[in-house]
Amino acid sequence: MSHAQEAGYAGDIIPEDSLQALMQDPAAQLVDVRTTAEWAYIGAPDLKATGREPIRVEWQVFPGMAVNPDFVSTLVARLAERGAPKDAPLYFLCRSGVRSKAAAIAMTAAGHSRCYNVSGGFEGPHDEEGHRGTKAGWKAAGLPWVQP
Repeated sequence: MSHAQEAGYAGDIIPEDSLQALMQDPAAQLVDVRTTAEWAYIGAPDLKATGREPIRVEWQVFPGMAVNPDFVSTLVARLAERGAPKDAPLYFLCRSGVRSKAAAIAMTAAGHSRCYNVSGGFEGPHDEEGHRGTKAGWKAAGLPWVQP
């Protein structure tokens, strides 16, 4: 059994490789599990080049931050709306890679075998000045993103 299988999901992937995979596989989906506040104020990956938008489903519901009890059923419905097959690769993204890993594990347990955690998330960890978005993650990698 591989380390990823022991972990309960397909494994971690760096942001650059996740975008490349999304560009190459039209069935692949980016699932942004951050909160409504994060989507509104921090920004989001720009997937125009793939012809798709990220699927947004909160893993933890803002403002209380309790785990979303409808996460799996909501995401399954959104995947069905897009016609994504059950074996489509799913790339989970949050702020720093913790919530997205939990979401990847949950969807793997629900029968989706190709669930990946985007390491570093959208903003990554804090830098020496306490700011995010400079050390690791989607933004630090210089990948396309938009801010509302």
